[in-house]
Amino acid sequence: MAAMKPRTGDGPMEVTKEGRSLIMRVPLEGGGRLVVELNAEEAAQLKECLVGVTG
Repeated sequence: MAAMKPRTGDGPMEVTKEGRSLIMRVPLEGGGRLVVELNAEEAAQLKECLVGVTG
C-alpha cells in the first residue's frame, strides 16, 4: 500500500512555468489551494486587472 501524503493549503502564493503554461497556486482561507493554469496572454491581462485595482 502506498504512503498517503496529507494535502494541505499551507504555503505561499506561487507561480511556476510548466511547458507553455503558467500554473498559479493561491492558498485559500478555509484551507486548500486554488490552482489556475494560464497562458502568457492571460497572465498579462490578469496583471493589468490587478494593477488597475491596486495602483
